[in-house]
Parts: sequence; C-alpha cells; structure tokens
Amino acid sequence: MATKAKKNPRLASGRKRARQNVKLNAANTSLRSKYRTAVKKVEKAVLAGDKALATTLFQQAQSVLDSVADKGIFHKNKAARDKSRLSAKVKALALAA
Repeated sequence: MATKAKKNPRLASGRKRARQNVKLNAANTSLRSKYRTAVKKVEKAVLAGDKALATTLFQQAQSVLDSVADKGIFHKNKAARDKSRLSAKVKALALAA
C-alpha cells in the first residue's frame, strides 16, 4: 500500500501539532489495545470454563473499560455494552457450574 509522503507544515504551530499527533496517536493505540486485550482475556476464561478466573478478570476488565471510555478512546456506551455482555457471559458460566 503506497501512501503519499506527508508534507511538512510550514507554520511552527502546525509543526508542533504534527509532533503532538504522533504522541497522542501512540498513547491512544496503546489504550485501545489494552481495552481489547482485557475483553479477550475474560472471553477466553469463559470459553475455558474457569469461573474463578473469569470473575477476577472481569473485575479487572471493568476498570480498564471505564478508564479508557472516560478518556474518550471508545464511546461510553460501547464500554457499557461490552461490560454488560461480559457480565452476562460470566453469570451464565456461574449458573452452569
């Protein structure tokens, strides 16, 4: 995939904004990855049928989901929806056992 080389901004404010965008993009990418990893860990524990591990991972995931949503990386409603679905999976696992 060939992308065009970005032109360097002429104005000092534009150059600063470009530098900031690189840093912000890296931070946001890291948080997005942390969010998705937390969700996947809980789902993996549920699939394995490990009730105790799924419960502890879900509690940890809740704080990660909330903090990432508060920073605006994902919408608050998406975080709430993901928490709700994970909670339902963990509860179903607890009832099945």
